[in-house]
Amino acid sequence: MTTPAERRAQRLAARRLRGGRARQDGRASEWLAAFWLMAKGWRILAFRLKTPQGEIDLLARKGQVLAVVEVKRRATLAEALEAVTPRQRQRLRAAGANLAARRPDFAGLSVRLDLIALAPRRPPCHIVDAWTGLD
Repeated sequence: MTTPAERRAQRLAARRLRGGRARQDGRASEWLAAFWLMAKGWRILAFRLKTPQGEIDLLARKGQVLAVVEVKRRATLAEALEAVTPRQRQRLRAAGANLAARRPDFAGLSVRLDLIALAPRRPPCHIVDAWTGLD
């Protein structure tokens, strides 16, 4: 028979294990998304870029476009789109605009918010301006 303290410790250990797996899955998803974008001619400028507005999964550039790329792995494309809240989209757009304004090498680039959706047994899906018209 286990004590309440032992049960709490077991729950905490299980939660840490799940969290560690989720972080590993997230990083693997970001790498897969980055390789997918590079194969399409994009240059990856940053991974997990910390900004005052929040973290950007991938920052990528192709021609005159600077893309703030959110990477989501879900069971379906619809679930991936819904996983990014309006507030998160607002923060990501603000982060991209702030970067473009502060960096002379980004001056004149069009900044947009894209999604790379990953689902089991499917190739990555790059959705350009994923939430245009929703916010």
